[in-house]
Amino acid sequence: MIHFTLYKALEILLGEREQRRGNVRVKIIKRNKKDFLDLLLLADEQESMIDNYLERGTLFALYDAGLKSICVVTDEGNSTFEVQSLATYEQFQRQGYGKRLLNHVSVHYKGKGSAMLIGTGDVPWILSFYESCGFELSHRIENYFIEHYDRPMFEEGIQLKDKVYLKKDL
Repeated sequence: MIHFTLYKALEILLGEREQRRGNVRVKIIKRNKKDFLDLLLLADEQESMIDNYLERGTLFALYDAGLKSICVVTDEGNSTFEVQSLATYEQFQRQGYGKRLLNHVSVHYKGKGSAMLIGTGDVPWILSFYESCGFELSHRIENYFIEHYDRPMFEEGIQLKDKVYLKKDL
């Protein structure tokens, strides 16, 4: 009992909460979120856009013998949460870390809301990835990347124009 109480006190003191599954751990980061800026910039190349959601969002970090992947989730009201950013270090991509983290986030928010949204560029392989994680096409905002970013955004040679939203029921 004392060990558990000390552990909880340490969690509160550090501002982090951790859940383990095997060697993989997912932590909720509450302090020093900008320490993860290098990974956040892989998902959203404009720091001012990250600043719009980072502090109001919940930052999840996935570790497996070191940091592998992060995502930020915001509460958009009306029982809807939005994944604002999902990134995995390039050398660890296509190893299941992003999918594992999205699954963890979905389980974390189940019962706390009715839907999870993800907005992304109109890039076939990215849309296919999110669909493989149980998300379905929802809607799009035309010219979002052109109107909200200070320079043209590209993903694998494709200029991003519309923001495509995918949705998953919780």
